[in-house]
Amino acid sequence: MRTIADLDVAGKVVLVRSDFNVPLTDGIAGQQMVTDDGRIRASLPTIEELRSAGAKVVVLAHLGRPEGVTKSELSMSPVAIRLGELLRCQVPLGTDITGPITKELIAHMEPGDVLLLENIRFDARETSKEAAEREELAGELAELGDIFISDGFGVVHREQASVTDIARLMPSAGGRLVVSETEVFRELLANPDRPYVVVLGGSKVSDKLGVIGNLISRVDRLLIGGGMAFTFLAAKGYQVGESLLEANQIDTVKGFMSQAAASGVELLLPVDVVIADEFSTDANVQCVASDLIPAGWRGLDIGPKSVALFAAKIADAGTVVWNGPMGVFEMEPFAAGTKGVAEAVAATPGMSVVGGGDSAAAIRMLGLNESAFSHISTGGGASLEFLEGKILPGITVLDERH
Repeated sequence: MRTIADLDVAGKVVLVRSDFNVPLTDGIAGQQMVTDDGRIRASLPTIEELRSAGAKVVVLAHLGRPEGVTKSELSMSPVAIRLGELLRCQVPLGTDITGPITKELIAHMEPGDVLLLENIRFDARETSKEAAEREELAGELAELGDIFISDGFGVVHREQASVTDIARLMPSAGGRLVVSETEVFRELLANPDRPYVVVLGGSKVSDKLGVIGNLISRVDRLLIGGGMAFTFLAAKGYQVGESLLEANQIDTVKGFMSQAAASGVELLLPVDVVIADEFSTDANVQCVASDLIPAGWRGLDIGPKSVALFAAKIADAGTVVWNGPMGVFEMEPFAAGTKGVAEAVAATPGMSVVGGGDSAAAIRMLGLNESAFSHISTGGGASLEFLEGKILPGITVLDERH
């Protein structure tokens, strides 16, 4: 894969596909503001490298799923403001994407300037299933600049106009973020230091079937928490009350447990859980053994004994990958499991990788030190598909262009 260092960007208009799909909230006077700028900060090294090299930087990104319709609540305007604050420069917004306003702004750019285009998904062609429609938009985008840099790892698992189609039309390369993410996940699949421990959480086991299937023969230990753990507990014959349960996956989960046992892989489940009588911060809460969940109650976090067990199995890891929270960490009564496991992952002397998405959000929300982890991915879905061993089209197209 080519990198920025392989291209002469001085004086050129460089289009950068970033992932700015960040959460927003209403601020002062109804003005929306970014509540978690982690993905914006992750884009800064690539943008700053290009600015330092004398490029005129035009950033493409999306926000939410507007499905081809312009929606004011999904405008990139608050993102442009936050990006400008982080870069300490004005970042105008190209409100018409490939239209005359954007072209005029680009015409007046100087080396080192940064422009952000409006939400690329306001144009239905961006995510069209028809290749010709995506290629049409990609062609219009390519006419805006000279070079394309792919730096939105969170979208490289998608065939989209600003991700794959544009890379086929212009001199292209991976940005710092995409290059580093790719190197980390390829190493995880090829030659991880051992013991290799994978910690999986999140709500649904169905979201992680591909990952479990691909990794169960590669890892030394597989630790299961979060809502998905209750399908595993049910597969052991436990009653799980009102806990999240995918009954149609019980047979699949039994197969995984048998496969792990046959392969000598430790597959660990929570030994205790924090349960509540309703899904609320005001609920009645207690901690019980995993096989003693009463009817009418639901598990919303792993318990302290499970945290201690998981931490002990993480402590000597040569490589540990964590994807998915251990509970409903957004609610204070159910955040301890996720925080405890995150702290254990951070403390391991081996390589620690956080698989993006809710796990990365939890680290920031719980106030943990991000620098304590070897790598925090910016792409939840992309990191999962990488670990599943899938072909990521946004990476493949860059490899082909080398």
